[in-house]
Amino acid sequence: MTAQEFNNCVDQYSDGVYRFIVKNIGHEADAQDIVQIAFEKLWINREKVEIEKAKSYLFTVAYHQMIDQIRKDKNKSTTDNFGEVKSQVQHDHNAELKQILLRAINELNPTQKSLVLLKDYEGYSYQEIGEIMNLSESQVKVYLHRARLILKGKLIHLEKMSA
Repeated sequence: MTAQEFNNCVDQYSDGVYRFIVKNIGHEADAQDIVQIAFEKLWINREKVEIEKAKSYLFTVAYHQMIDQIRKDKNKSTTDNFGEVKSQVQHDHNAELKQILLRAINELNPTQKSLVLLKDYEGYSYQEIGEIMNLSESQVKVYLHRARLILKGKLIHLEKMSA
């Protein structure tokens, strides 16, 4: 990978990687650090990483860094930052539904949360998600289905509580 190809990767993928991480951990500074580490590792391994695999490589490294960060901050709940996300939601007729959805997503375990965000928010294919998270395509489908069922149950429960 040349320096120009690396710069193109930064331009193309940095926002997507950042959105994925910040939605998972809810802390902007930590998300920025994780994205920086991912691009640093890409640069260090630029001779080994094919340009076609750069996107998958970045998301994989960022995902693993995020899991490491979550493990380090194990005592600190990711839902602590819900207030920050909540304040960003527009106050329109959908605001309450968005709040319920965010609360339910934040209650998923890290793997489930990542699967939902990668598929439903970022639009990645099952194959791409499998590469990012080191899962087979069938595992991605099964785990995502289970996460959506849990999410559906949580949404129904949360909606009843807020009604």
